[in-house]
Amino acid sequence: MCREEGLALSELAARSDKPLEGFELFGIVKETGVDDEGLREFHSKYYDYPLYKNEGLEFYKALGSGKVGFSTMMKLLFGYRSLAKRWKSKNIDGNMVGEGIVKGGVIIFDKKGKPKYSYQEITGNPMPVDDIAAAVKSIKEES
Repeated sequence: MCREEGLALSELAARSDKPLEGFELFGIVKETGVDDEGLREFHSKYYDYPLYKNEGLEFYKALGSGKVGFSTMMKLLFGYRSLAKRWKSKNIDGNMVGEGIVKGGVIIFDKKGKPKYSYQEITGNPMPVDDIAAAVKSIKEES
């Protein structure tokens, strides 16, 4: 799912109305050495922003340490066709190598480094880019 989310953030940043202007994007990965070729492909095709390895998993913990449970796995299994169709429409290959049970998300920080907004991944659902854009706008207005 990270490829779809990386692509969604990249497309949001590239929009002509520049909703993320003034904010730096970077990604956090939890593992290397498992599928480094897939990680390079993720970086080159879906999310061309700096990537950092989070050794202590602090960002994942801040997002609630969510893991995909049995009911979510069943939902994905039975809803895989619609997910695969959505990925195909976005030209996403669906690489599933590596440990995919830890959920990711987005944390938006203000200028002082204080977290102001977070989104915890909902496995199988598209990222709420409009909510993220609105959160960034709100943070800009606070400044």
